[in-house]
Amino acid sequence: MNKKRMWSAALLLLLVLSTVLAACGGNGSSGSTKDTLVFGRGGDSTSLDPSRVTEGETFKVTVNLYETLLNFGEQDTTIQPGLAKEWNTDDGLTYTFKLQEGVKFHDGTDFNSEAVVKNFERWANGDADKFPYYKSMFGGFKDDEEHVIESVTADGDHTVIIKLKRPQAPFLKNIAMSMFAIASPTAFEKGDDQFERNPVGTGPFKFVEWKANDSITIEKFDEYWQKGLPKLDKVIFRSYPDNSARLNALIAGEIDLADGINPADGEKIEGNADLQLIERPSMNVGYLGLTVTRPPFDKKEVRQAMNYAIDKKTIIESFFEGRANSAKNPMPPSISGYNDDIEEYEYNPEKAKELLAKAGYPDGFEMELWAMPVPRPYMPDGAKVAEVIQSNLAEIGVKAKIVSFEWPTYLDKASKGEADAFMLGWTGDNGDADNFLYVLLDEDNIGSNNYTYFKNDEMHNLFIDAQTEVDEDKRIELYKKAQEIIHEEAPWVPLAHSTPLLAATKDLTGFVPHPTGSDLLSNVEFK
Repeated sequence: MNKKRMWSAALLLLLVLSTVLAACGGNGSSGSTKDTLVFGRGGDSTSLDPSRVTEGETFKVTVNLYETLLNFGEQDTTIQPGLAKEWNTDDGLTYTFKLQEGVKFHDGTDFNSEAVVKNFERWANGDADKFPYYKSMFGGFKDDEEHVIESVTADGDHTVIIKLKRPQAPFLKNIAMSMFAIASPTAFEKGDDQFERNPVGTGPFKFVEWKANDSITIEKFDEYWQKGLPKLDKVIFRSYPDNSARLNALIAGEIDLADGINPADGEKIEGNADLQLIERPSMNVGYLGLTVTRPPFDKKEVRQAMNYAIDKKTIIESFFEGRANSAKNPMPPSISGYNDDIEEYEYNPEKAKELLAKAGYPDGFEMELWAMPVPRPYMPDGAKVAEVIQSNLAEIGVKAKIVSFEWPTYLDKASKGEADAFMLGWTGDNGDADNFLYVLLDEDNIGSNNYTYFKNDEMHNLFIDAQTEVDEDKRIELYKKAQEIIHEEAPWVPLAHSTPLLAATKDLTGFVPHPTGSDLLSNVEFK
C-alpha cells in the first residue's frame, strides 16, 4: 500500500472512530451520557436509611431506592397505590393491605407480608434517637401508652393487617411518607449502622457507591417490578453546598439537573436557550420564631408587635423575586384546613409601638436575632433577610443583634430554647395540617420541632381531636380554630410560602418535582 492510500485509510478510520464516539457521547455534561443523570444538590445525605433521618438530602436519594406501601400523587399528596395495590378499612381501626406480587428487593429477598411486618417491628421496637419520625407520626413506640399502632400481622404471603388503638385520620398519609419505606429484612438484620451505608429496597434504582461529601451513585435495577422503568441507567447525586456554584456547574455542563436555585437567578436561566427553569409546587413556610419562655417574648403583646413591625412585602420582593406569597398562617393555602378568613398582620410600625408600650416597653428593648446560615427554599438568604428584619425592628426601638452558628449547632441550640428569635422553616411531608400545626407548635413537640416552646391547652385539645376525627369537614373546622389561637397568641411571624426553583438542561424530560422535595426519577430521560 502506498503512503497516499495509507493516509486515506487512516483518515477514514479516524472519521469512523469520531462518529462512534459522538454516538456514544454525552448530553454535554461532564461525566454524563444519555443514560446517566448527574443531579446537583445542596449537601450530602446523613444516612441512606430513611427511617433514621428527618432531612431532605437523604430523601432525595432514598425515594429512588425504596418504596412505601402507599404513594403520593405525582405532584400532590393524594393517596395512590404503592407496594400495596389495594387497601380498605371499615372502622378506621383495622386496615387491610393487599400487596403487589412478584416484587423483589435488590438483594434478591422476596417482598411479601412478612417483610412488611418485620419493618414495622423494627421501628416499633426502636426509640426516638434511632427512629425520630416514628414517634412523631405514631405517638410513640411499642411499650408506650400513646403508641397508635396495636399490631401489624401477616395474613398469608400478600396481605397485611394493621390494627390501631384509636382512629388516626392521617394514618394512610403517614405510611406514604418517605421515612416509612419498606427495606429488605435480610439487609437491615445485619445491623442498623451497616445498613444505613448499604441500603436495599425495591425501588427502580439500586445503590452503587457513596463518596462522603462528594457523590452518591445509584443504577437501574434490572428486575424492577414496574416494566419499562426506570428509563435511565444511572444517577449520580453530586454535592454543591453553594447555590451559585451549583448553577455554574449546570451552565458549564458538569451536571444535568440542579435544585436550590436562587430566585434571583430565575431570569438568567429562562434567558439561557440551553437550560430550562422548573418550579416545585409550594408546600412550605418560612418564619421567624419567638421563644415564648424568654422575656420579653413571654408577653403576647410583644409577639404581636413583632408581627406588625416586619415588612414582609419588601422581604419577598427583594429576596424571593416575587416567587413567594406572604404567609399569615403556619401552613400554606394548599393544605386542607387552611383558614383564609384570618386577617393578616399588616406592616404597621405605629401599631407595633403601641403594643410595645402596652406591654411595658415604650422605649423598646435589646434582643438577639438568629439568622439561618444556610439557604433553604423557604429562606434563600438568611443573613440578608435578617438585615431587613433588624432594620424594621430598629424603627420601633428594638435593637436586634444578628447572630448565627454552624447549621447543626444552630438547630441544636434553637431546639433547646436558647434563641430570643430565630429564622426557620418547614417543607411538608404528607400534605396534612397535622404535619404543620401539631408537629411545629404543639406542646408534645417542645424541644423537637416546636422550637418556640409555645403551648396552649385549648389548641392541644383541638389537635388531638383532629387526629382522631375521621370526618374531614370536622377536622377542617378544628384546624381553623387552632389557627385562630395561633394568630392571636403569635408565637411566630410567618413570612413566606415560596415556590422553590430547580434548573435542568433543555434535553431533560420526564422530571416532575414533588411538593415534599423528594423526587422520583424513574421517568426521567434525555430527548
